[in-house]
Amino acid sequence: MPTITVDGRQVRVEEGRTILQALDDAGLLMDGVDVPHYCWHPGLAVDGSCRLCQVEVEGLGGLQIACNTPVADGMVVHTTSDRVRDARAGVMELLLVNHPLDCPICDQAGECKLQDYAFEYGAAGARTREPRRALQKRVPLGPTIVLDQERCILCRRCVRFCREVTGTGELGIANRGDRSVIETFPGVELDNPYSMNVADICPVGALTTRDFRFKVRVWFLEERPGICTGCARGCNVWLGVAHGEVQRYTARRNDRVNGSWICDAGRLSYREIAAPDRLRTPLVRGEDGVLRSAELDVALDAATRRLRELIDAKGPGMLAALASAHLTNEDLAALRRLLDRLGVDAAGLTLVMGEGDDLLVHPEKGANAAGARAAGFGDPAPILERLRGGGLEGLIVLGHDLLHPTLLGSPDALDDLATLIVLDTHRSELERVADVVIPGRHLAEKGGTLVNAEGVVQEVAAAVEPPFPATAQAEVLDRLAEALAPRLAQAGGDG
Repeated sequence: MPTITVDGRQVRVEEGRTILQALDDAGLLMDGVDVPHYCWHPGLAVDGSCRLCQVEVEGLGGLQIACNTPVADGMVVHTTSDRVRDARAGVMELLLVNHPLDCPICDQAGECKLQDYAFEYGAAGARTREPRRALQKRVPLGPTIVLDQERCILCRRCVRFCREVTGTGELGIANRGDRSVIETFPGVELDNPYSMNVADICPVGALTTRDFRFKVRVWFLEERPGICTGCARGCNVWLGVAHGEVQRYTARRNDRVNGSWICDAGRLSYREIAAPDRLRTPLVRGEDGVLRSAELDVALDAATRRLRELIDAKGPGMLAALASAHLTNEDLAALRRLLDRLGVDAAGLTLVMGEGDDLLVHPEKGANAAGARAAGFGDPAPILERLRGGGLEGLIVLGHDLLHPTLLGSPDALDDLATLIVLDTHRSELERVADVVIPGRHLAEKGGTLVNAEGVVQEVAAAVEPPFPATAQAEVLDRLAEALAPRLAQAGGDG
């Protein structure tokens, strides 16, 4: 591996990489070695158009753009020399010639690289007196993205993303010279399943999402790491939290899992966290057959009593459990402990299958399907057959994927169960037949680990607290197991 020297620091790099790529590989780019850049992105091909990443390389005449200069063994690079600083200031001045001075009302303010770099590397003031060119504002490029043309610095990241990543090619550069603008091709909308990534990679306020535009000032956001639960890919995301709620998901780079991208469906799935149909209180069915709100202790007592009565009367062989692929490994382990204590062998996984693609979207619609299978929760078909045929008396269900048309579909097959205990995050038709319903926590509200489809174990931590009483599923299950232990131990001794 070649060794290069950057600002007096020796760095071993992979052969064939450019200076910018080598610094990124070493974790030094903008984190120890500042080489500002606009057009370069680790997930896109080299463009070399913005010219901001110029550095001085000993032995080469003039300055070189770091994004397109291959490394060579013994190369000596300077990123802070006077020549480099003057070049950066000149590039920044040109980029700002026509850029509007509307930072106070720009939705990108606070996370704008033009704003940051102008402050860090630009001149103190403008030398021009001519009015800035006027271009189109609030241009709807499609159902998800809005363009403000006058803010665009023509880095072409969005154009390359649509060509190289999605292969859809909706965007291009129209006109020439200082009249160049980003536009969609005639009769075409920016409407692909990953379109909102262009707002993530836009370094200025030119491209914004309809979902987040003018929603919350980014300096009020606290970005917390998390995992998208939409499918078995387990894409890494940043959860933008403000006012105690998740306001958005953005892609969090993980080259092993999702690179720098997330799909639009996964990005918008943050809405499920504070959805109106969240379960906000435990529910217990009374002797009159009506499901009513109750305290958690009351719901746990009711569930414990029903499970004891069923096992005493029918034995553990008439009880089964269905786990969810949205649970953490810790939740699944707690469910396994409960089932082992009850002596229940019938356990399955309710996993919804859907469409996938060649980029990120996995057909398994659950972030921890692999973890559930590893914990012993497999094919639910035998349990579903027993449910349809009346071969079960009791069921513990986590989540409501059981109601998907490819699984049980309707709750009608559960009508004759003596006991149905449901732990879920959202309301569903299961409430029509459930005896006890206990609200759980969304993945964004608890810690734990997940295993994605490639076997990568990923850890998550609670990003927000639910605005209503909700207990992690693992704690609920452990409390049930603890409450059942004395009676089961006594039953075992009597036997």
